[in-house]
Amino acid sequence: MISPIRSIDSRFSMVRDYVSIVVGCALMAVGVAALMVPNDVVTGGLTGLAVIAHDSLGLGVGLLALIMNLPLLYLAWRYLGGLRYFLRTLVGVVTFAGLVDLGAELLPTLTEDRLLIIVYGGLLNGVGLALVFRGRGTTGGLDIVAQLANKAWGMDLGQVMLGANIVVFVLAGLVFGAEPAMVALLLSAVTAKSLDAVLHGLSATRQALIISEKHQEVTASILGNLTRGVTRLEGTGAYSGNPRPVLLVVVMRHETHRLKQRVQEIDPDAFVVISSPSEVQGGYPMAWRR
Repeated sequence: MISPIRSIDSRFSMVRDYVSIVVGCALMAVGVAALMVPNDVVTGGLTGLAVIAHDSLGLGVGLLALIMNLPLLYLAWRYLGGLRYFLRTLVGVVTFAGLVDLGAELLPTLTEDRLLIIVYGGLLNGVGLALVFRGRGTTGGLDIVAQLANKAWGMDLGQVMLGANIVVFVLAGLVFGAEPAMVALLLSAVTAKSLDAVLHGLSATRQALIISEKHQEVTASILGNLTRGVTRLEGTGAYSGNPRPVLLVVVMRHETHRLKQRVQEIDPDAFVVISSPSEVQGGYPMAWRR
């Protein structure tokens, strides 16, 4: 039997995910409607194809993107994540499509400056995508194509998306000319950087792997002075063949300096690797959540 508290947490988590998907789609829609479409600048994926088709057919970019996504939505429901994946993808696709066309009617063209389009369009796209991914959703399009190709033929996700985007940018160059296509390439780079920054670089936590001859003293110092949990992993030196305990610690970002200082004081020769986890959940003790 599921406890009432766990049930409430599960529902709250689901609501939070869907809110994140909707807000992310809204940010992306603003960038497309107010920056890209009025200036004939495409983004990657089916949205880029929709912008190109919009110039020829005159239909709304959102409507075209939705039409293109319909067969992919069916394939996603049939062959990928089932009903849960389908619903989150459907919310993302429909929300984005509706807000793009609504924004095209209501929002003015924010700027015609190519540099501003690259910077702010890329930021809106990247942050919006990050929020959608944080909500465990997608906006359809190439995400589905890449996953289907990976499942059917074992193709690399990144390679599939890169190849498809190259086709989109070549078409943009043929339809709109070289300059908008060049702007689209730079915009996609800004999108990728901002997406990565939001998903990984701005994490509130840091993960440390510590290898030290004085691992017991280091462990005691972390437990006593930082009041953080420590997990000891069993490792082996490849050159020496000797056992080398590896300490795994998760701390808040502002505690990283204190952690390094404590380790340095105990063992100046300690090997320390610090990285940014994309997400931290659970664990005991859970002192890192303070």
